[in-house]
Amino acid sequence: MTSAPAVPPAPDGLTSEDFPVRWPVGTRWADNDMFGHLNNAVYYQLFDTAINAWINTGAGLDPLTTPALGIVAESGCRYFSELHFPEGLVVGVAVTRLGRSSVTYRLGVFRAVHGEQAQPITALGHWVHVYVDRHSRKPVPIPDAVRSLLSTAVVDR
Repeated sequence: MTSAPAVPPAPDGLTSEDFPVRWPVGTRWADNDMFGHLNNAVYYQLFDTAINAWINTGAGLDPLTTPALGIVAESGCRYFSELHFPEGLVVGVAVTRLGRSSVTYRLGVFRAVHGEQAQPITALGHWVHVYVDRHSRKPVPIPDAVRSLLSTAVVDR
């Protein structure tokens, strides 16, 4: 029996195993641009979907009624490998900083390959949520249920 090939080193040395949360996402026909690959703006939609789906389901939030909202204050992405529809993907989520009213995420996009453990990263993102009061839009502490969930994804590196 031969062993699986080693996962090639990725930028920053990150693989899917460096992300405590791995959220599966699909690609759509409309995600490809005229160059035949996922448009750069799609990655931000993938990040937003993975983070909010994880938080809403994991912390039991109703985004239409929760008094504190996580508003994106900063985001960015570096791209390492092209992706295309109809590839299945996984967005990895890690928390690199958990403050009083803000949280910083490291996000990785990976191909969803069945039967393999670690996957090389195709895009690396960062995202900052600042929690604000729904009505005043002033910063507020991260809700306890959300903080508890976020703490499960805190990483050192």
